[in-house]
Amino acid sequence: MPSEPEPAPLTERGARTRERLIAAAREVFEERGFLDTRVAHIARHAKVAYGSFYTYFPSKEAVFLEVADRLFQDMTENSLVPPAGPSPAARIRRANRAYYQAYLRNAKMMAIIEQVATFNEEFQEMRRKHRAASLGRSARAIARWQRAGLVAADLDPELAARALSAMVDHSLYLWLVQGDDAPGTERLLDTLDALFVRALGLPDTP
Repeated sequence: MPSEPEPAPLTERGARTRERLIAAAREVFEERGFLDTRVAHIARHAKVAYGSFYTYFPSKEAVFLEVADRLFQDMTENSLVPPAGPSPAARIRRANRAYYQAYLRNAKMMAIIEQVATFNEEFQEMRRKHRAASLGRSARAIARWQRAGLVAADLDPELAARALSAMVDHSLYLWLVQGDDAPGTERLLDTLDALFVRALGLPDTP
């Protein structure tokens, strides 16, 4: 079967309308949750005619995927272990703080993300791809430190990256989304840094 033709490029005005719909969708999802949001809510919030919504997105699910894709890009823009810095421990500290700031920007949507992840397979696949790319960068950093003799050679870089990422991610989720009582930002981040560095056996130097 012939493939469907690519949609025509948007005009400047069309691009602005599409961006307005994406921004409105995020705000409505954060306010109502995914299940209770309707296309009519998004269109009204964006001040766009109901029928015009479908010029840009075929469904509520499609605009949600766009919102989520941008969120994941923001969350994983800085991998858990950035490639350069004065020392491995300093890189980890910088990455954890960058991730905290990204999580703080996106905390309201993260609750919706977890809701949709329980039933939408297309969304689950998108999240896996973003996470795999970020974890891959972290695993490669750990492997470099192994070659430099800083991390034990018998440690699996990918599994270590997954475990340490899960520790940071879930700690921030419980604190920023679920509202768990925490002793303060710096104390929490310092603790996560220390656990990360010591788990890998890295020298704790600035």
